[in-house]
Amino acid sequence: MNVFYEEDGAFKVGAVLADNNTSLQVEAAHGKRSKIKANAVVLRFEQPGLTPFLDSAQKVADELDANFLWEVAPQDEFEFAVLAKDYFGHEPSPPESAGLLIRLHGSPMHFYKKGKGRYRAAPADALKAALASVERKRQQAAAQAEYVAQLTRFELPEGFRAKLDELLYEPDKGSIEFKALEAACAATGLAVPHLLERCGAIPSTHDYHLRRFLREHFPQGTGFDAVELADDFAGLPLAEVQAFSIDDATTTEIDDALSVTPLAGGGWKIGIHIAAPALGIDVGGALDQVAARRLSTVYMPGRKITMLPDAVIDRFTLAQGRVRPVLSLYALIDADLKPAGFDTRIERVTIAANLRHDSLEDRFNETTLAAGTMDFPWGTELELLWRYAGVLEAARGKADNGPDRQDYNFYVDDDRVRIVERKRGSPVDKLVAEMMILANAEWGRQLSQADVPGIYRVQGGGKVRMSTVPAPHEGLGVAQYAWSSSPLRRYVDLVNQRQVIALTRGEAPPYRKGGDELVIAMRDFELAYDAYAEFQRGMERYWCLRWILQEAAQRTRASVVRDSLVRIDRIPLYLRTPSLPDLTAGTPVEVELSAIDLLTLECDCRFVGKVAESP
Repeated sequence: MNVFYEEDGAFKVGAVLADNNTSLQVEAAHGKRSKIKANAVVLRFEQPGLTPFLDSAQKVADELDANFLWEVAPQDEFEFAVLAKDYFGHEPSPPESAGLLIRLHGSPMHFYKKGKGRYRAAPADALKAALASVERKRQQAAAQAEYVAQLTRFELPEGFRAKLDELLYEPDKGSIEFKALEAACAATGLAVPHLLERCGAIPSTHDYHLRRFLREHFPQGTGFDAVELADDFAGLPLAEVQAFSIDDATTTEIDDALSVTPLAGGGWKIGIHIAAPALGIDVGGALDQVAARRLSTVYMPGRKITMLPDAVIDRFTLAQGRVRPVLSLYALIDADLKPAGFDTRIERVTIAANLRHDSLEDRFNETTLAAGTMDFPWGTELELLWRYAGVLEAARGKADNGPDRQDYNFYVDDDRVRIVERKRGSPVDKLVAEMMILANAEWGRQLSQADVPGIYRVQGGGKVRMSTVPAPHEGLGVAQYAWSSSPLRRYVDLVNQRQVIALTRGEAPPYRKGGDELVIAMRDFELAYDAYAEFQRGMERYWCLRWILQEAAQRTRASVVRDSLVRIDRIPLYLRTPSLPDLTAGTPVEVELSAIDLLTLECDCRFVGKVAESP
């Protein structure tokens, strides 16, 4: 006697060696012996043999049409042997019965299993949905296979074009496009960005990085809706000063300007004039909401994404030849440059000049100051401000006698980059920095003294953080420091400017003590400012690598920073150099750069040798 039985969801055959009523011992065609439960048996047969039986049953199953079986099957639950008799029109042979059972069991969309050998035909709607799903999956599988074939030929499938950003930056790992990408990457040995680049989907490596940032931080785009500006502020008093700004040549958001006015009894009135967009941007208004979302201007080599619309910047920027509303801090000093008091005013000021670093530093530097050759427009004012900056720096206990440090300006024209070194701490830098520190510290003091809430930069124990509670900034050596000098570029400065204006006017401040507005603005700003700074560093690294390729500087000089880290000369690029021997920081070396990858921003750096230092 032979049996056809179900085990672990599959049908098997075996010759009965022993029948113990509730269980049987059977032997398979290949000789393996097993103990099975009697209720697992669905058919008993004498002929044919085990292997021919299975072959015949499978042949019958293959010839049966599941759709036709579903049409002729009873609507209620049925036993397979009943359907087999109706279907074949005679008492079915064991292979015929087994073949029909195999077909029923292998068609779960058409037939629901209800017990041993018992089934029920699926409802018509359910079957229709299931068949549609199978067809959809079949089509998807075919499309996926075609995608893989195209990708491995380095051809971009047409269906990928509308989903490129999603596939590059935030893929749906269950999509057929991503599964095809994974398969093609495995076949080609390339990462997703590199494979898509080979397929022509990333024509610009620069835009690849930019689009990633914009997708996360500017999903609605970088444009602005139309805005309504405030009046022309003609009612504000016009200051009797001629102010000038000092900025990089590419600066359009000119937040600050300076003025020097001799006093009749001796001494001077030093004016620090800060653009006053707070006078024209209502708290909670549409324009304020835009600024509160962006929180800061985003900088990158070659372009920027401004916090405020161009029309607003143009209305408030301290551009040469314009009269602009400002929040002014006047520092009164005597003939010995000692402080005699401060005065804050809301007024208009005439901007007489916009001085630019690239031309100013040729005439205003350590050499011209030492030689006393400051006979050029604004030279007298600059010389006085520089001396006053030295007094302020000393008063903070922060006179800089350390090593020279470098800053770098990036200029991108027609897809070519210039990286210009500037020595940090030049007279121009020192002058501007000290004036801004003075304004931010003094306005922070005024807010703190009047118990008007503000947002402060605090440093203690080497850590810098934002706080709504005034506290010392140890790095700057001031008792409090409230960013207020860049309201066109930073939302925190705009917030603090509103508080200072209200205090100066004797009005209730727009942000109340104990309210949530300042805390929310502070926390949002910190997150955005850190993200924007990280993006800027990444883009500067990108353009450094582009500069190496552009200048064919694959073998170049560098300086040891620490351990295996070196900084490439002339550009702010830091690279790990595994082959670097144990050398002291600052040691000049020659390195060889290769395998520059503009997608991952990686570069192989190999130590070539030490460079003899100039005597």
